Amino acid sequence: MVLENSFEPCDFVLFGTKGDLARRKLLPSLYQLEKADLMHAETKVIGVARQDISIEEYVTLVKENIENFTKEDLCPETWDRFKEKLDYVCVDMKNADSYKVFKEHVDAKRTMVCYFATPPSIFGDICRGLKAAKIIDKSMRVVLEKPLGHDLESSKVINDQVAEFFEERQIYRIDHYLGKETVLNLVALRFANSIFATNWDHNCIDHVQISVAESVGIEGRWGYFDDAGQMRDMVQNHLLQILTLIAMEPPATLDATNIRNEKLKVLKALRPIDASNVRQNTVRGQYVEGFIKGKEVPGYLDEPDANQQSTTETFIALKVEIDNWRWAGVPFYLRTGKRLPNKTSEVNIFFKRQPHNLFKDSFTQLPPNKLTIRLQPDEGVEVTVMNKVPGLTSSGAMNLQKSKLNLSFSDTFKDERIADAYEKLLLEVMLGNQSLFVRRDEVEAAWTWVDGILAAWNSSNESPEPYQAGTWGPVSSIALLAREDRAWYESKIGKK
Repeated sequence: MVLENSFEPCDFVLFGTKGDLARRKLLPSLYQLEKADLMHAETKVIGVARQDISIEEYVTLVKENIENFTKEDLCPETWDRFKEKLDYVCVDMKNADSYKVFKEHVDAKRTMVCYFATPPSIFGDICRGLKAAKIIDKSMRVVLEKPLGHDLESSKVINDQVAEFFEERQIYRIDHYLGKETVLNLVALRFANSIFATNWDHNCIDHVQISVAESVGIEGRWGYFDDAGQMRDMVQNHLLQILTLIAMEPPATLDATNIRNEKLKVLKALRPIDASNVRQNTVRGQYVEGFIKGKEVPGYLDEPDANQQSTTETFIALKVEIDNWRWAGVPFYLRTGKRLPNKTSEVNIFFKRQPHNLFKDSFTQLPPNKLTIRLQPDEGVEVTVMNKVPGLTSSGAMNLQKSKLNLSFSDTFKDERIADAYEKLLLEVMLGNQSLFVRRDEVEAAWTWVDGILAAWNSSNESPEPYQAGTWGPVSSIALLAREDRAWYESKIGKK
C-alpha cells in the first residue's frame, strides 16, 4: 500500500499554512519526509495565507513550528535542504483575482498538490480561484481536510463544489487515523496471517470493542465542538473508518478502488439506528466538573464561552450491528469521549469461549482469547492466551493463567522511528495513491447512517446523561454491554 519513494517532483501548496493544523502537523511532517529522503529534490512547499509577509519571515515561522512540534532536535543538514524548498504566497482565498500570483510560483512541469487546511466553507472559493488562475489540469491533486459538512446534505454541497473542478481520482479526503501504523497493520494482521484470516467471522468472534478516549476537554474550541459534538467529530469519520477495516471482506488487490469498495459495503450493511431502537443501542453523555490526574477541571457547561443550555454530547457509546453473512450476531461496541481518565485509542477483538472447559479446577469459566490493537499510546498488538503455570501441584491439577503475547512497536522496532500518520498520508498524496483516503460514496454512506441517529436523538428531546470528568462516562454505557453479559475492557486505558 505504500511505495518506496516519491520520484516525481511536485509543487505542494499548503492553503492555511499559518493555521493550527499546518503548524502542528503538516509542516513538521513534510520536514520529516525530507529527513527520510522521501521528497524529490525539486519538490517545492508553497505556503498560502492572507498575511503579507516576506519569504524570509515565512522560513523563520516554519523553522519555529518544526522546533516546537518535533520531538527530536532540528537536523541542520535536513533543514538546509528543506528551507530551500519553501516558498510563500499571499492570497485572499475568497478573491479569485488574487490567485493570479500563483503563475510566478508554480511550475507546469511539476505535479501540483493542493492541501486545503482551511474551513470547508471556502473550499469552493479556493477551487474557483485556482480555475481563475488557469493552473488547474488533469494531474493536479487536492487534499480535503475534515470535517466535510455536519450532515449528508451539507457534505454533498461541499463535495459538489470541489467536484465542479476536479474528478474523483484527483480528490484525497483525509482522515489521519488511516495513516496510523497500527490501523494500517490491521490489513496485514487480517490478510497475511492464516491464524486470523480463517477465524475472522461470527463463528469465532464474540464481539468487538473500539475505544477512543481523550482526557482533554474543549481546549478553546467550544464554538466548533458544540456545533459538531462527539458523533460528528469522532464517530462519523474516525471510528467508522476503523470499523470498516476490521469488518471488510478481503479485497481482490490492495489498490485504492478494491479497498474502498469493500469498506463501502460495510457502511451500507450497518443496521440503522433510529427512533425505534436508539435507546437500546446508544448512550450519550456530557461531562460535569471532576478531576483528571488529581487536577480539578470544569464541566462542559462551565468552559469559557459555554452555552448553558447546550445539549451537545461529549461522550458516546454505541452498539453497532452489521447485517451481512460474516458478522451476523457479532456486535461492535464503539466508545469515545472527552474528559475521560486517559488519552488512548485501541481495538479489542474478543473471540468466543471454548465450548467445553477441561480446566475447571483452575478457571471455573475460561476467559476468551483477545486481540488488542493499540493505536495510541504505545502503538502495538497484543494477544491474550491461556498458559499453564510452571511447577508441580499436590493435586495434580493443571493451573492456568492468562498471558500476553505483546508486539510493542517501540520495543520490537527499537531502531525504527514510528512515522506520524500525516507523514504517511502526505507521502501517499505525492505518490498519487488513494488507498488510505476516503471516497465520496464512503462519506455519504457514513453520514446517512449517522444522520439517522442524530434525528432519533433530536426527536426524543432527551438531554445527554451527566458524567463526572475523570470517569469512563455515564453508568448507562456500562449497562449497554452488561445486559448481554459483557463489559468494557480497559488495559492501557485504565484498570480492569
